[in-house]
Amino acid sequence: MAGRRPAGPLSDDLTRLAELHGVATSYRPSPDRAVPASATAVTRVLAALDVDAATPEATAAALAAREQELARRLLPPTVVHWTGGDDPPAPPALAALPPGTRLRVHDEDGATRTAGTTLPPDIPPGVHRLTATTPDGRTGETHLVVAPARLPTPEGRSHGLLVQLYSLLSTRSWGIGDLGDLSELASWAGRALGTGFLQVNPLHAAVPGAPTDPSPYRPSSRRFPDPVYLRVQDVPEWADVRAPDRIHALLDRADRLRASVLADGALIDRDAVWELKREALELVAAVPLGPGRAAAFAAFVADQGQALDDHATWNALAELHGSDWRRWPTALRDPRSDGTAAARRDAAGRVEFHRRLAWLTDTQLTAAQRAAREAGMPVGIIHDLAVGVHPEGADAWAQQPYFAAGMSVGAPPDAFNSRGQDWGLPPWRPDRLAASGYAPYRRLLRALFRSAGALRIDHVMGLFRLWWVPQGEPPTEGTYVRYDAEAMLAVLVLEAARAGSFVIGEDLGTVEPGVRERLRERGVLGTSVLWFERDWEGDGAPLPPESWRADCLATATTHDLPPTAARLTGEHVDLRDRLGLATRPLATERAEAEADIGEWLAVLTRLGLLPAATPGSSQEEAEVQAVHRFLLRTPARLVGVWLPDAIGDRRPQNLPGTSDAYPNWRLPVADPTGRPVTLEELAASPRLHALMKVLRGEG
Repeated sequence: MAGRRPAGPLSDDLTRLAELHGVATSYRPSPDRAVPASATAVTRVLAALDVDAATPEATAAALAAREQELARRLLPPTVVHWTGGDDPPAPPALAALPPGTRLRVHDEDGATRTAGTTLPPDIPPGVHRLTATTPDGRTGETHLVVAPARLPTPEGRSHGLLVQLYSLLSTRSWGIGDLGDLSELASWAGRALGTGFLQVNPLHAAVPGAPTDPSPYRPSSRRFPDPVYLRVQDVPEWADVRAPDRIHALLDRADRLRASVLADGALIDRDAVWELKREALELVAAVPLGPGRAAAFAAFVADQGQALDDHATWNALAELHGSDWRRWPTALRDPRSDGTAAARRDAAGRVEFHRRLAWLTDTQLTAAQRAAREAGMPVGIIHDLAVGVHPEGADAWAQQPYFAAGMSVGAPPDAFNSRGQDWGLPPWRPDRLAASGYAPYRRLLRALFRSAGALRIDHVMGLFRLWWVPQGEPPTEGTYVRYDAEAMLAVLVLEAARAGSFVIGEDLGTVEPGVRERLRERGVLGTSVLWFERDWEGDGAPLPPESWRADCLATATTHDLPPTAARLTGEHVDLRDRLGLATRPLATERAEAEADIGEWLAVLTRLGLLPAATPGSSQEEAEVQAVHRFLLRTPARLVGVWLPDAIGDRRPQNLPGTSDAYPNWRLPVADPTGRPVTLEELAASPRLHALMKVLRGEG
């Protein structure tokens, strides 16, 4: 009988087996230090990929099987061909085929092209089927991704605003910022401020609950937007609802919800807003669509296909059985089961309701991008793609074969977090993505690019590798799993090029060597945050503006960092100390923060970017303006302003390391005193206009 694997170093067989499946056996928290992965972590990750390495005997058998499989395989599951230039190189996998191999391409449009040993020169961009037949009669098939070699980067320079949409309330919104507010902000900012883009938080559909997880980075679905952002009054059928008493009651509740946030200091209550909007939208859904609207809805349903049916079905079943599909009746846990088909028929009305909500939200997202472009924005709305999805949500249910069971995405221990991180997001399986030609990834990107001038990808390093943490283990007991970055990038570039959009990768923190270079090679912009831009390979001094990279979005802060005013005043240090997040005495933390800010202010002064405050403004405002003058001195193609910075808000929208101790993702945009500021008040803010004058190069 085979024995259990002993604890200790990885065997040669296990190391080789892991390598052949893209599973790392060590990681580097710093360039000069390697940390081995545990045998437990490697074994459990391999098990999630359906590879048995529980014993030495099983490992040896799995290794032999994998080596034989690779030796017999004529082609990998997916092959990438980059186009552009006079003579683009052949994909390495094709160049390695035996001489005399014949190729046949079946393209997306159904056409077939036959060639000799090289790809046909007229093959269009897309994801095609490629068949290779060797002279000795062996045949192999693969997905062929044909993509432009590089995305075009934005022409000239644009400045824009970064905003968490839920936090920006107007006098018309119902207790949460909505897509009507986004359109209004775009129309005003483009025309009055000359901004080129608005970057928003992920607008993915959330997992309903009591309470709902407010984080936009743990969604139910990344493919479909959240109807909580709908502006109900802008839905055409709202005007035809014939229930005046109910409408009056709904509007009265909306007024109270809005006032509770704007006047009474309450937090944004997503659940209360959704309960209100759901009631209103059920009235709207009872109104028959006119012929044109009905045709548009039918076209949307047909275009979205099975994915929309699954999403709507999950939402309907969640109303009956709760949001965690893993606790549903057994027959309903499989989206393709007969039981699920029967349940879909029984809940046909609710399924149709959720289809309608997805369509309505899509139309308002499209309208916001149209408003931005009509206001003169060269980019428009930049949407945000979260790293993954909630394990209880619609995508995890509908796409079960593509997710690694029992695994969670996170980060290894590093200088900033000695315990590592577990984000609670199930990772995609790289083997099944490749075998499908990256079908779910392609569909996701295509859906997001429908209404995006650009797409920001959170933790873009995940296109290359992700840290998998086995369920029930601490993050230290994880290991990296590698993805086919060439294919992931090719699909990304292909879909962005088809949409006429571009891509920004959030590449902050620890980045594997070569990743930024490969992203830049394909036209993917990076992200640079002022406080982190130092000469880390030299004396650690602030990086001169001319030494910054050009292909990036440059900002002073992000949603996970303190607003600039809080950093300048040191209030972020006091906040962390009050919440017990500081790891050193308060005096030490303050001294370090003051030294850091003092160094930056000295740079700003030396460069002539920090003049004395003008009458009617404060020194703090002058310093915030100087920070953004510095960003303009860099060659960055995009310069972003965190919207709360424009009015002096001190509170971070998210404070990593907290959950109940801090109201993450529930704060409205506010002035320096913490008083919420409406969109209308923001548009009239002298402080905002003074800062945006700087961004236009006028101050």
